[in-house]
Amino acid sequence: MPLRQRAAAALLLVVALALELTSGCGVAEPVRSRAPSPHGALVVGYVAGWEPLAPVDTGKISAINYAFAHIKDGAVVLDQPEAASVVERLCALRGGSPSLRVLVSIGGWGADGFSDAALSDASRAKFAASVAALVARTGIDGVDIDWEYPGLAGPGIVHREQDRRNFTLLLAAIRGALDALAPRPNAPPSGRRRLLTAALADAEFVAHIELDRVAGQLDWINLMTYDFHNSLTPLTGHHAALHADAAGERSVERAVDEFLAAGVPARKLLVGVPFYGRAFAAVKDVDHGLGQQYGHYEGDHAWPQLKRDFIDRNGFVRYWDERAQAPYLWNAQTRVFVSYDDPQSLALKAQFVRSRRLGGMMYWEHSQDPDGELFGAIDAAMRSSASRVRH
Repeated sequence: MPLRQRAAAALLLVVALALELTSGCGVAEPVRSRAPSPHGALVVGYVAGWEPLAPVDTGKISAINYAFAHIKDGAVVLDQPEAASVVERLCALRGGSPSLRVLVSIGGWGADGFSDAALSDASRAKFAASVAALVARTGIDGVDIDWEYPGLAGPGIVHREQDRRNFTLLLAAIRGALDALAPRPNAPPSGRRRLLTAALADAEFVAHIELDRVAGQLDWINLMTYDFHNSLTPLTGHHAALHADAAGERSVERAVDEFLAAGVPARKLLVGVPFYGRAFAAVKDVDHGLGQQYGHYEGDHAWPQLKRDFIDRNGFVRYWDERAQAPYLWNAQTRVFVSYDDPQSLALKAQFVRSRRLGGMMYWEHSQDPDGELFGAIDAAMRSSASRVRH
């Protein structure tokens, strides 16, 4: 790196360190005092910055990921409306639950800038320094990297063959910048180290990252074990099946096995689950629409809408796939097929997490379960599974 670039990167890091000494998250709001994750596994939820902030049961959640910050001119920015205010409100939740962690997730589907930010020593240093400055300024506990995806075009993002190696180097630069920050003031001992996590997908996506090296830089991995079937896939199917229902099908189990085989520690793997369903229209009327060609993708539907308009309503019948351990809906009149998760399938996934001694579970997205029904099913199953393991 040229001397001028090294000096600039060093200056940015100094600024971040200075901000650390004067930052905070504001006055804490009165909240529940019970510590999160009494069952010992992590439960991590994403909060979409474009949705109203729903109540958070801080006694049942380990970490909250604000989604999303983005990359502008090689640096991270909180660019969504009211982002700073929402992050401050999330941080305030720690007042009653000191073990709660608040992170900002950078990226998301369609977010560009990662390949350029990861390209060189200078660009990585600039980006890492901006991350450290964000953490210091807001008082958050760390960041979550959601690059979708290294080495792949995705929705038209810049990508390069070098992304595979550069992703590892970028994470290492961020890890170094975070470790250089002073411990978070007033945090319990277990919460003083700044967190670095990442949202990663399975199957062909892992061919473009150095999975074993990447895992070494991360505190945990949010496995995006959903969207297995979507508007880009040719057939209907379970978009978040626990087990594969056909040869070659993606599933939670296959994804976990793939990451474990690559050397990722089980304790760093969080199984991701959706709080929404995916609907397909003009589906071939065979096997209740499962595994069939379809005319067009109908849309996404959050859990409250599924309950109100779909599940055993308006011509939709709920079926259960014993092999995949997943529910689905079929409307024989309209030929619409819907794949989703419900309390039954989420409880089975929680049991799977405990039986495989994984790190926990992650969900997308908090506003899609405003009454906490799915969230509560995860918590109850985690507690039950933990009790069985102890006894």
